[in-house]
Amino acid sequence: MRNRLLAVCCAALFTATAAEAFCGFYVSSAGADLFNDATMVVLMREGTRTVLSMQNNYRGPPEDFALVIPVPVVLKKDQVKTLPREVFARVDTLASPRLVEDYEPGECPPMAPPSSVPMEMSVRGGGPPRDLGVKVEAKFEVGEYEIVVLSAKDALGLDIWLKENKYKIPSNAQPLLAPYVQNNWKFFVARVNAKKVTFVDGQAVLSPLRFFYDSEKFELPVRLGLVNSGGTQDLIVHIISKTRFELANQKNVLVPTNLQLTEAAQPVFGGFYAELLERTFKQNPGAAITEFAWKGALPPPKVTLGGGIYGVTCDPCPPPNPVDDPLAKYLGADVLPGLKTDEDVAKYASEATLTRLHLRYTKESLSDDLVFTAAPPIAGGVPEVPKAGPAKENRFQGRYVVTHPFNVNQCYRYWGGGAMRGFAPIQTALAGTDGVKASGQKLPATFVSYLRSDVPELNLTAPAPKKGAAKKP
Repeated sequence: MRNRLLAVCCAALFTATAAEAFCGFYVSSAGADLFNDATMVVLMREGTRTVLSMQNNYRGPPEDFALVIPVPVVLKKDQVKTLPREVFARVDTLASPRLVEDYEPGECPPMAPPSSVPMEMSVRGGGPPRDLGVKVEAKFEVGEYEIVVLSAKDALGLDIWLKENKYKIPSNAQPLLAPYVQNNWKFFVARVNAKKVTFVDGQAVLSPLRFFYDSEKFELPVRLGLVNSGGTQDLIVHIISKTRFELANQKNVLVPTNLQLTEAAQPVFGGFYAELLERTFKQNPGAAITEFAWKGALPPPKVTLGGGIYGVTCDPCPPPNPVDDPLAKYLGADVLPGLKTDEDVAKYASEATLTRLHLRYTKESLSDDLVFTAAPPIAGGVPEVPKAGPAKENRFQGRYVVTHPFNVNQCYRYWGGGAMRGFAPIQTALAGTDGVKASGQKLPATFVSYLRSDVPELNLTAPAPKKGAAKKP
């Protein structure tokens, strides 16, 4: 994601470009070959209601574009809106893997603890010429989007209708449309008026779209996105709900976390994490990798001034309330059933869990849409939980620790004087998770050389410490 917002006490190490994935496909009236960049999808789910938000990035010539998304019901204008792009930057920052800097114990002079500054989000707020079995169920405009919602009796008729309305449909789209037509799905077609958007280096800067609907099944249609596939696609799905979610129709694994790294890993953390993901996907073909699952409100860090003992609940911690009221409203709490007042929304936000799932697939490896199922709470990526596993509440994140020798210049907090048991970590959120492919960053050394702790999930053993170096934790 580009132009990310950063949390207080966080620094972006690397900026990665968007992962290629989407739950529909793009078509162009100019007939150019297009490749789509969908940075992320955010889903909010309560009962049978699903709110789907997506950030759309186009790469192609500056003509009118459109996107085609299968939906289970006909959408009306009051169910569709645009969102500030900063909302997605906030979500990505919250759930991205984190690098922690820690220090060996040492003596620090007395210093007053700094005041806590909470993180805040800054936001600004024709029918067919003949009977092809296609019906325009709804037609309206939202922002720069000219939207029609279609129903179709057969995939061929829909294919012809789109072509006759000057949308160049890829030759392999019809068989992918057919299952949705057979199951009576509708088709949300949002044409983008190029005169109303800004293009930067051939890429349209578009407003994210949000729409909601009611359906018994909780799923995400992704097969149509394969039409645009230039090879392997990455898809990052964030889900906000009262529970954690996994995929019901694919394998699920947790990203290896709580890893101790060498100092050499810090400047290449983006590349390191990309390689960690690559190895995890290779070890678990077709799996969905959980990178984050955290319940809303967090207790403050526990600091004991006597004796220099420092205890913390997360290390590093997401903001005090990852899914706060404004963010929850933007992403769908304003249309969830049962939430009638601001107090209802605030309570929901404090109890909601934000889950981040990362998928990687090709045309050959993906045969079904994504079906989600509720999953039990987990914890991991926190100091007091060395091995991720079941828990009472969701407190899981990708956490990676670099430990430096003691340096008195880093004494910026005071724990009561005397010997320090390390320092408060500098929390750094990785800006994106496709570092090697997106930013071109290469690891100058072998992957295992950056490890100071073993990775049993990947059958990796950290090298023995060199003579005079600190032992493995």
